[in-house]
Amino acid sequence: MQRDDAKLIRLLKTAGGQIEGIIRMIEDKKYCIDVSNQIMAAQAILSRVNKEVLNAHLHSCVLASIESGDAEEKVEEIAAVLDKLIK
Repeated sequence: MQRDDAKLIRLLKTAGGQIEGIIRMIEDKKYCIDVSNQIMAAQAILSRVNKEVLNAHLHSCVLASIESGDAEEKVEEIAAVLDKLIK
């Protein structure tokens, strides 16, 4: 499975647009719950992008390292990422 960079860039641009909108909402003193909902929407997009990047990494880099018999470093990388995600 290859990473779909065009899709990821499109999603990140969407998240960037949402963040710009959140900044305007705060500048315009919009209702806190509305601001919070937009923040969660941006976070959801970033989480989706991260999930797709990690999934592609598992199916390409990690799989290749397993097939070559040199998986320890890649397993450690994934373990470190999981530690950050689970905090």
